[in-house]
Amino acid sequence: MLPHPPLTSHYSSTEAKPAFVNRLFDKGARYYDGVVDWGFLRSGAFYRRWVQERHGLKPGMRVLDVACGTGLVAVEAARILGGAEAITCLDPSEGMLEVARSKLPATFVLGRAEAMPLPDGTFDFLTMGYALRHVTSLEETFREYHRVLKPGGRVLILEVTKPSGAIGNFFFRLYFGRIYPALTQLFTRSRDARDMMRYYWETMDACVPPETVLEALRGVGFIEVRRTRMLGLFSEYAAIKP
Repeated sequence: MLPHPPLTSHYSSTEAKPAFVNRLFDKGARYYDGVVDWGFLRSGAFYRRWVQERHGLKPGMRVLDVACGTGLVAVEAARILGGAEAITCLDPSEGMLEVARSKLPATFVLGRAEAMPLPDGTFDFLTMGYALRHVTSLEETFREYHRVLKPGGRVLILEVTKPSGAIGNFFFRLYFGRIYPALTQLFTRSRDARDMMRYYWETMDACVPPETVLEALRGVGFIEVRRTRMLGLFSEYAAIKP
């Protein structure tokens, strides 16, 4: 199952998607933190820490942050754990990893969620922050999550979800589809940053509904699969490996 139909205006096939996404985020990596910070009204750090605590992250756990980007989720996990020594950060973009390495002394791995170069049954807690739309297969990704987690390990996936109501959807489209990319270029003076946020919007707009994500998690063997909605906009997908 694809997280969204192929966006053929950007790449010709599903097989070509990873290379396109890597180039996009390599070019936009140095702008990412600033754009996300003001774009979400400077609430991101608090929320990332709070949501991980609510879903069971505790000191002593080994954490894998998949598609870690610039390390925004991992930094907050390190605050909860009291250090970054037990955190592994994985991302396919070398540009994003370069920024993340400057923030915390975690273990960094270049790789994709669908085929992680990591051993079985290693981690207690797995996170993915706002990147599920960029994988090529939900089932392959979730099988890998199941594989690398210890029995009883938890998965937490954060996403931005398009509102179902007409009014909410209108303002969602207006902000993420038009205002956000335009302000990104204005503030950064970078077309690369603008293109990154335009693509961010396009994938949110085309993404499969939450029910599909939940069913894919169940399909690979996760239990206690659930979605928590926040502010009608954010989705927290959580599950446990038996």
